Amino acid sequence: MADSTEKPSPVRGDPTWVAPALTREEKTRNVGKTPVFFGPPLAILTDGQNNTMEISGKLNRTAERYLEIQRRHGLELTEPERSCIAHICNIGFMSALEIEELSFEVGLTRFECEGLDKVALKKKLEAASFADLVVVVESLGF
Repeated sequence: MADSTEKPSPVRGDPTWVAPALTREEKTRNVGKTPVFFGPPLAILTDGQNNTMEISGKLNRTAERYLEIQRRHGLELTEPERSCIAHICNIGFMSALEIEELSFEVGLTRFECEGLDKVALKKKLEAASFADLVVVVESLGF
């Protein structure tokens, strides 16, 4: 005979209910209203929109698309190649123009390390799309 004193587990709507763990794809972060500084890129992106929900929707759609670009783009790089690009990016903020000129910078840098073929890296970067270059820079934390 089963023990009838066992409590049923809480269900959605019950204040003691805890949502099951979600995968990264299922996870959303509900942070409520968060103050965000609207620098020129965000101001341009949301120009003409005054409704908070429309602005929020635009930012979230843009972020979702950007995450998909990151998933689909990038370059296969060796550790020496990544180190070389990180050295170049270490100047700090990388503007779009600086990202576009990564291959040029590889040709100029005095950075050397074992296993680095700067000529091959330069060709690889020249053949890459802008989206690929952005993902590389982002993957390095710049």
